[in-house]
Amino acid sequence: METSRAKLLVLASGTATGGGSGFKQLVLSARTGVLWADIVVASNHERGGVWQKACELGMEDRCIHFPGPWTAEAYQEIVRKTGAGFVACSGWLKLVEGLDPATTINIHPGPLPEFGGKGMYGHHVHEAVMQAYRRDKMSYSTVCMHFVTPAYDDGPVFFRVNISIRPEDTPVSLGTRVNALEHIHQARITNLIVTRRIHWTGKCNDLVVYPSGYRPVLWAE
Repeated sequence: METSRAKLLVLASGTATGGGSGFKQLVLSARTGVLWADIVVASNHERGGVWQKACELGMEDRCIHFPGPWTAEAYQEIVRKTGAGFVACSGWLKLVEGLDPATTINIHPGPLPEFGGKGMYGHHVHEAVMQAYRRDKMSYSTVCMHFVTPAYDDGPVFFRVNISIRPEDTPVSLGTRVNALEHIHQARITNLIVTRRIHWTGKCNDLVVYPSGYRPVLWAE
């Protein structure tokens, strides 16, 4: 018997004029059955790039303006309002508090824990990774997916795809390849979360449980 789809709230900041590509890929993957979830999205920009993507996808009625303040109570209220069983941060730049870490996940465009924390997002991550590469401290970057705890980028990582840095790379070229890998893997791994094939209790001393044959670390050129 077919199981019901999970309700997934995607938190996606985007910008006032662009962004939201990760959210778009999740929606398209849900429509093709790669991601077994019904999606609603929230952005801090009322008519920004995420809203524009939602309109393109015919789901502007599922796009919520979340202007803040971004308190634990506000996050809990938007989850209650949407009925979401899971929350995925996809380009969300605000600290998340008050949610169940066992059902809240994030995708990060750099190696963790080395290149995580407040202020480490988007091009800031790629610039820092390239600086480390030029000092012979790093030979690759990473797309990480992790559970969300009350500290930036601090929850258990359950998926990594490492990407080799090329001698001719710049922060822009590296970021382009990292973003492409995010789009390739995010929906597939998110599906393992919402179907509970990857799961965690949310307690810091407990291990993440993976399905048989799962590869938590991949490599890409």
